[in-house]
Amino acid sequence: MIANEAIALETAPSFNTEPGGNDPHRFDVREVWYPVYYLQDLDQSKIMRFTLLGVDLAIWWDKTGQSWRAFEDKCPHRLAPLSEGRINEQGWIECPYHGWAFSATGKCETIPQQNEGGKAEQSERACVRNFPTAEHQGLLFVYAGNPENAKQTKVSLIDPLEESPEKWVCLNTFRDLPYDALTLLENVLDASHIPYTHHRTVGNRANASKVDLEVIASGKQGFEGLWEEGPRKGTLGSQSTHFLAPGLMWHDLTSKQFGRTMTVVYATPIRKGECRLFARFPFQFASKVPETFIKLSPQWYSHIGQNAILEDDQIFLYHQERYLEAAGGSEKIAKAFYLPTKADLFVLAFRKWVNEYDADPFPGESFPPLRSRQELLDRYHSHTIHCRSCSTALRRIQKLREIAGILAAIAWITAPLLAVIVTENTVPTVALSTGITLVLSALWWGLGKLERRFYEGRDIPPRNLPEKKK
Repeated sequence: MIANEAIALETAPSFNTEPGGNDPHRFDVREVWYPVYYLQDLDQSKIMRFTLLGVDLAIWWDKTGQSWRAFEDKCPHRLAPLSEGRINEQGWIECPYHGWAFSATGKCETIPQQNEGGKAEQSERACVRNFPTAEHQGLLFVYAGNPENAKQTKVSLIDPLEESPEKWVCLNTFRDLPYDALTLLENVLDASHIPYTHHRTVGNRANASKVDLEVIASGKQGFEGLWEEGPRKGTLGSQSTHFLAPGLMWHDLTSKQFGRTMTVVYATPIRKGECRLFARFPFQFASKVPETFIKLSPQWYSHIGQNAILEDDQIFLYHQERYLEAAGGSEKIAKAFYLPTKADLFVLAFRKWVNEYDADPFPGESFPPLRSRQELLDRYHSHTIHCRSCSTALRRIQKLREIAGILAAIAWITAPLLAVIVTENTVPTVALSTGITLVLSALWWGLGKLERRFYEGRDIPPRNLPEKKK
């Protein structure tokens, strides 16, 4: 039904311009640029690790070329992970096992163990696989396919941001999610779930209504859609949706109340059952007040709230994709899912694209063993440890809490002594000391609660809490 309603988008005559390879009937998910880190979260003094499409990468700063490099995280000598090594004095990445060192292109520059005059480092077998990298819109992208195709392949970017970056103020976050990139994209393309799943966070059940979606163009490079009425029962205006294959989508909405807002998601496949989400929220406000507020708010505080929103559906999406896999996966979507309304047209269009262009990044692979609920709600390893803002804030909060605890203990210990030492105004002095102890103890307790929000999500989502009595 969708194919009849949609207008075919032009596909590239060759893959010199569009991602996905030059086969018009297949989207090669490796011939694509994928975001792997926000540039602000990278540390030039460290080797960062990431897994892209099942391949472990070592990401490091080449001070000679003044650019980020991405190597396969395996030394060709004995397959030790290079991410456990260091960047040496020459600016080369050095293997932690035997000190083999590699320059920016992956060429081996030194083998400390060979005899003088030896030339083993000149062999192609001594080289490390080097992945092309690019920087755009504050993100580091890595090309997953044939390096020779990288320069001719378009990077999937947010078009409105590229056209006029100075007009936007943008909130950014990321998280490693315990489900597939396909599941993530299917979820964020579905605007109709927001009033229910995200009730009391960014949604409200009272705003739920019919959702008549329309797919207006589709093809190998994705599809475009329209929700004419738009969210909140049409009070905000029409919303357009763009899916750029294989892993970028955004909703675009302009309203009198809030100005122009976009909800942008990149889904980068890590391995079967795991992906990295990059969520971006660009705004063009009608007023300067909210823009100023966003710019003044600490990024780590925003990330705590955004992590909580992601956890609204984290548990059930984890299980949902396994139920779908057991029912036959994308190819059996019409049988596995009952989709009787137009609210599901974007979900159908997306799964149709996956099937038509053979775009499953992990065909035939099985999901890893089940995780516990506690593991699914882990924030520290899925976000905090990789985020410069949150990891810095956590260290400062822990230090401040330690100081508050020490001072509270000192105040508590010294209160009886003051009662003995001070002969005049004893009661006010002891009361002041006790008050200081209580304030510092409350600060220690409050900082402890805040600290836990960097480590773990809430077990019960707000939508499932009892409604407040009016």
